[in-house]
Amino acid sequence: MLSELVAFDTTSRNSNLELIGWIEARLSDLGARCERIASADGSKANLHAVIGPDVDGGVVLSGHTDVVPVDGQDWSSDPFALTERDGRLYARGAADMKGFIACALAAAPDFAKADLKRPVHFAFSYDEEVGCLGAPAMIERMAGAAPRPSCVIVGEPTDMRVVTGHKGLYSVRVEVTGKEAHSSLVGDGACAVTHAVPLMQFLVDEAERLRAAAPEDSPFDPPFGTLTVGRMGGGTAVNILAKSAWFEALMRPAPWDDGPGLGARLMDKARETEVKMRETAPEARVAVTVMSDVPPMSPEDEGEAEQLARALTGDNAPRTVAYGTEAGQFQQAGFSAVVCGPGSIAQAHQPDEYVEIDQLAACLDFLRKLERRLTAS
Repeated sequence: MLSELVAFDTTSRNSNLELIGWIEARLSDLGARCERIASADGSKANLHAVIGPDVDGGVVLSGHTDVVPVDGQDWSSDPFALTERDGRLYARGAADMKGFIACALAAAPDFAKADLKRPVHFAFSYDEEVGCLGAPAMIERMAGAAPRPSCVIVGEPTDMRVVTGHKGLYSVRVEVTGKEAHSSLVGDGACAVTHAVPLMQFLVDEAERLRAAAPEDSPFDPPFGTLTVGRMGGGTAVNILAKSAWFEALMRPAPWDDGPGLGARLMDKARETEVKMRETAPEARVAVTVMSDVPPMSPEDEGEAEQLARALTGDNAPRTVAYGTEAGQFQQAGFSAVVCGPGSIAQAHQPDEYVEIDQLAACLDFLRKLERRLTAS
């Protein structure tokens, strides 16, 4: 199953419709009730499928179908052809996260044959790797329709250990448009690069504020929310006031941080900068675009998803991670959620990405135990 899945090049810049169609056909053959939730332009789709009785209280197995690019990476084998070496399976997406989807699909026939008292929901999304862009529309549909699941297991790679909290993801692109002029005549123009610098410095200062805001008992590593300016550009020559400049920044907020609030403060600063630039360049403009806004997942107090995952794995250790997933989006919509899946996040996005066969075996055992639980309850 994993060999079939990785053969689809679902790099985020590509459509995932062929893969979604392949999965949908297999689940439909098992009697699953399937629904596609397409992207606005129709080039991609989420898939929500249900096996089992039409009742509330089901369990969601959630995963994303897209993968990151292999461009510029030095692979030892074809990244889109599964290769086995020394107990490991190598391919793009083997760990992040087609390994979990393969296990879920391999377990689906057993779910279909079982006398389930509560259903299994398969929730496969698009564009997770570029900001969890696909999942919200599917989650909104699931939250507003019957039957309503009671908890969600997101199968991102955690070495099959239970993760109950993670940071979020909030990213912005800032574009500054000024007016070109000779660099000696600063009153004749407005240098976009010069005016972009204080906006970047504002974010640097905010990063320090996030560091100071972290509680002493923070469960995260690093213990504070982080904020970095990752990309920037602009200008044509050192002796010309730059007409344009841009930069992109990424915040990974902890549950006590406020990503949208920071974005609002940045927009206020951008408007102030625009007013100042227009003193010498009426056409000046500063635009802030929010590229992603993924909420963090907070550890729940006696959450149903955590209790279920701990019962299935025997893992009772407290654990959080610094990366984000759609689990925060499910939780924001009122679902209990955890993250637990095969493979290591250390392999994600790497050349020669792999998942250990033993990890897939552990995931299959997890799903067999889930089947018995849903049959008994």
